[in-house]
Amino acid sequence: MTGILPTLRQEDVGEGALSENPRYRLLNDQIFAARGEDLHIEVTGIDRLRAYADTITPEAACTSTQFHLQVAPEQFADYWNAAQAIAGVQVALAANSPFLFGKELWHETRVPLFEQATDTRPQEIKAQGVRPRVWFGERWITSVFDLFEENLRYFPALLPLCDDQDPAETLKRGDIPDLGELTLHNGTIYRWNRPVYAVSRDKPHVRVENRVLPAGPTVADTLANGAFYYGLTRALVEEDRPVWSRMSFAAAEDNLRTAARHGIDARLYWPGTGEVPASELVLRRLLPLAHRGLERSGMDDAWREPLLGIIEQRCVVGRNGAVWQKEMFHHIDATAHCGRHEALRRMTQQYIDYMHLNAPVHTWPVE
Repeated sequence: MTGILPTLRQEDVGEGALSENPRYRLLNDQIFAARGEDLHIEVTGIDRLRAYADTITPEAACTSTQFHLQVAPEQFADYWNAAQAIAGVQVALAANSPFLFGKELWHETRVPLFEQATDTRPQEIKAQGVRPRVWFGERWITSVFDLFEENLRYFPALLPLCDDQDPAETLKRGDIPDLGELTLHNGTIYRWNRPVYAVSRDKPHVRVENRVLPAGPTVADTLANGAFYYGLTRALVEEDRPVWSRMSFAAAEDNLRTAARHGIDARLYWPGTGEVPASELVLRRLLPLAHRGLERSGMDDAWREPLLGIIEQRCVVGRNGAVWQKEMFHHIDATAHCGRHEALRRMTQQYIDYMHLNAPVHTWPVE
């Protein structure tokens, strides 16, 4: 359970690693047909990574945790806006992807890697301002339709597959349309918070798919991240003056970028406080809101306190998955003198052992 496997090497993600599922082969071919050139991956952190790829398989290095939140259609915009506003905070708290191809990069390297590994735009198209398919967005919204309309306006279909169902005819019969073409197209636009339409048990619904978090390090950490997300979004939606009315969309996007680079040490902007350390922002302002949101959702103290207590202690100690990986790697590298890849391998083995114990990552020793 980690955002990027620390021991992954570039030769592990060649064409031979591509799934035989026809969808992924077609997706690969369509992305490269649109690009007309190889992928260029470049990330600079402690080290600098420059790599080229002729398939989309580097994307497979990214492992995420995705929370889904089903909401009433008329509430979708508020919950999506709230999720966007806290995306940077989520990443700062939960960063867990500091290594890629043997290089020490951003605390959440998964963010720039995923953006670059699925980019259909050649350089000259980027310069013209064409939107990327891995996208934060560009504005607060007032309806879920804003996002689906942007999908049609800005992004050509990558998977040109047609659905036999006619939605208008289906509605006319009194049945519920699956909207297969809409959902297929939506699935190739990788918003960090993505709208989802689906039909379950003959009932249509919409939900927010929260995609910013890496996997791990433990089940306990993941549940804590979920409690924080669900509680905080509800509390923000129910505030008298929404946070997105007091914060620019660009500031929310900058928070995500800063958090991916610096993790729990990031300084983030929040209305009324300005730019403050992520841990201070969470402890002083956001954790009480998360408690309130979970309480209003019916979660009692016996569940709420232990889960959000993990978030609290993570902030107090200043250690998430990325911090532990970096500290442990440097400890092994300095004491064992075994070479970089072997140090990463030993760190990963220790990580696996602690992961199975399910003790939250802020309690993991470095020794």
